[in-house]
Amino acid sequence: MPTRTTRRDFLRTTAALGTCYWVSGSHSFAQSKSPNEKLNVAVIGAGKGSIGGLQNLPAVSSQYVVAICDVDDLYAGPAFEHYTKARKWYDYRRMLDQQKDIDAVIVSTPDHLHAVISVAAMRRGQHVYCEKPMARTIYESRVMRDEARKNKVVTQMGNQGTGTPTFRTAVEIIQAGGLGTVKEAHAWTDRPFNNGPNGQKGPILWSQGVGRPKQRQPTPSHLKWDLWLGPAPERPYHKLYHPFTWRGWWDFGSCVLGDMVCHNANLAYMALKLTAPTTVEAQQEGSTAETGPLWSHIQYEFPARDKLPPVTLHWYEGGKQPPAALGLGHPLPNNGSLIIGDKGTLLTLDMYCTKWKILPEANYRDYKPPEPTLPRGLGQHGEWINACKGQGKTMSNFDYASQLVEAMLVGNVAMRTGQKLQWDAEQLKATNSAAADEFIKPILRKGWLL
Repeated sequence: MPTRTTRRDFLRTTAALGTCYWVSGSHSFAQSKSPNEKLNVAVIGAGKGSIGGLQNLPAVSSQYVVAICDVDDLYAGPAFEHYTKARKWYDYRRMLDQQKDIDAVIVSTPDHLHAVISVAAMRRGQHVYCEKPMARTIYESRVMRDEARKNKVVTQMGNQGTGTPTFRTAVEIIQAGGLGTVKEAHAWTDRPFNNGPNGQKGPILWSQGVGRPKQRQPTPSHLKWDLWLGPAPERPYHKLYHPFTWRGWWDFGSCVLGDMVCHNANLAYMALKLTAPTTVEAQQEGSTAETGPLWSHIQYEFPARDKLPPVTLHWYEGGKQPPAALGLGHPLPNNGSLIIGDKGTLLTLDMYCTKWKILPEANYRDYKPPEPTLPRGLGQHGEWINACKGQGKTMSNFDYASQLVEAMLVGNVAMRTGQKLQWDAEQLKATNSAAADEFIKPILRKGWLL
């Protein structure tokens, strides 16, 4: 009996092989000879103020958006109304079980749903683009990486700066020795505050440093609250959780660190080829059992890699910053990073690490970057779409992204335990702290397991 090759089987095979060979029809890769064949994409999390609605949907509109899944009719209403040909879903589990034409999935939900959705899609052979951070917890990130490898699907984490030409030029400069030997890096953000252009403290963006609200509020009729909770522990609805302020709550988000470190520290982590830290120590103020801190300073110690020396990476949030003198006379922005070598210092000027300068500027006026070695021009979404079709690779794939996320989220564990942690990445364990275990691997609600 001949074996039937499905569209998804073909996509998975060509993506794994990196081939540009196609076989045709308008919606069937199994019959198509056109390299311009479109993907059937499902977008999960499409609210009007979310990354899903603002960036991810428009970024894949060149493909077939065949399904949109969101638990809030009001919040996702504009997406449902605009993409009239897409099937409408509330429960991603039903969508993945019942809609068989999906090739690839974009996950733009709150952090606590990233892993369960991504893993469910990957086990069905579907490619996944997941917003940063990959997962809310270290364990979930590792499971996502392993499932991507096992199922040979194309993945990308949505730290969009990675896809820009200027970010990749900075990576090439650092790896070519443009800064000399680097042993120290700093990255920072003003969040959870929305600070002004001159550093004045603005309003808090979401709840941190607070306890759980005691008053009950009625669940809005347009919201499927139980589906929004997903794998998180059950609790009554409150407007402090949805639609945006979920980030500061440990059960739903990974707080400021998870929100911003995949942007602000991404260049340092990638360019310096960092892996797992050996120790992580945190100072913070305001953290509670429910929410993250008002500010923190976390110090990561990374070991030597091949011929590269050990690196100390400092993370700051809530308006804390490295010593101003490290900017060599240049003011430090509200969001940025410093990568300090023995020849020069690279200062990034935005959260995505796409704008930067090398200091002292006088020493680098005639500096010419090395010849490009990394691809350019497609952006984070275009690179993923092409890779799903077997053309090229993704740079923030789950192999890379899981290392970044796991390493950085040890900082949240250090904050919550109040201990300097000795970290064993292979075992996903803080060897000197039994108290850390509950913050590394989550307990998921029945019906929402990985």
